[in-house]
Amino acid sequence: MGFSIINKWNPMQPLKGLKILDFSTLLPGPYATQLLADMGAEVLRIEAPKRPDLLKMMPPMVGKVSAAHASINRNKKSLALDLKQPEAIDIIDTLLEQYDIVIEQFRPGVMAKLGLGFDNLKAKQPKLIYCSITGYGQTGPLKNKAGHDINYLALSGLASYSGRKETGPILSGTQIADIAGGSHHAVMAILAAVIERTNTGKGQYLDISMSDAAFALNTMFGAAALVSENDPAYGSEMLNGGLFYDYYQTSDDRYLSIGSLEPVFANKLMQHLDLQHLLSKLMDQRPAAQQEVRQAIESKIAAKTLREWQAEFSELDACVEPVLSVNEAAQHPQFIERNMLCEAEDEMGNKIKQINTALPFKNTSAHKAGVKLGANTQEVLESISMSDEQIQTLRAKGCIYVD
Repeated sequence: MGFSIINKWNPMQPLKGLKILDFSTLLPGPYATQLLADMGAEVLRIEAPKRPDLLKMMPPMVGKVSAAHASINRNKKSLALDLKQPEAIDIIDTLLEQYDIVIEQFRPGVMAKLGLGFDNLKAKQPKLIYCSITGYGQTGPLKNKAGHDINYLALSGLASYSGRKETGPILSGTQIADIAGGSHHAVMAILAAVIERTNTGKGQYLDISMSDAAFALNTMFGAAALVSENDPAYGSEMLNGGLFYDYYQTSDDRYLSIGSLEPVFANKLMQHLDLQHLLSKLMDQRPAAQQEVRQAIESKIAAKTLREWQAEFSELDACVEPVLSVNEAAQHPQFIERNMLCEAEDEMGNKIKQINTALPFKNTSAHKAGVKLGANTQEVLESISMSDEQIQTLRAKGCIYVD
């Protein structure tokens, strides 16, 4: 049976011993298993030989895979199986003797139709932890609808106050519902289920809904809205444009973030900008007062370049930071000292620069970059005692793909 408990604890690989079958594609599931794999879990991706994961095709490419795939699917192996063939299901059944955590993100009912639903697999692995990530969950009137990050943010209410009065909702540069909703909630639920299983010996089914999780992210403004029955709106709240807390354009068309809300920081900001006379109006949410404050700050910030403001605020503790590009952020001394950059080695031995895990368990040696489709098919099948003749027969039938 699989272990899914920590054996010979390694401070950089606290999840060593967890063995996961990953049926997911694109972002939510793969990023969840990246986090788990970075912490030492053994992750085996089950990939369709003829249905490519679009993540692998997103430019730019590094070797024969995309940079996104090389990063998000690092430290994992790939087994290419046609799950519509019965022999593939037999292989999964055998693997369940070793792997006792499953993560998938098909629409509700798809895995069950393949004979790979929770009830099917639990009969073979009683301690199974089975995590399904979907847009709307396994129940409810929307459970069978397709959706993307933008839809979950819209439905949850988050988009209704994240934007500007003039333009409406804004498009986030990262997928909030996919990552904070799907990936992170899946990881938390899986690890909680592992602890529960350690205590009781029982596995369980985990239903992760990205729209549920997005709705839960309304934690602060949502609490106020439910009590007052007044909904937050664009530019109406302290943190969404109702106050001076915002981004300001510099003379070279860059931006500076100003978050000097607390009095000690606000005093430093306004004194440095020579705007002390407006201190009494900083927290005044009346439109006229905030317009006066904003216009004064805008005028000051627009008079200098971002580099000049960086130099001025570098030693002033006032909650003011530059808006950096990703590559600029990667060169920032803060992220460098925090080991937020790492390298992953591809199958050719090439080193690929990547963003490291933000968790404390940072691997100081090179990660293994995401591999090509079926890169480990032969190895995995041999590990469950399949002969070369059996493997070649499956290959001829199109049941497997061997890179």
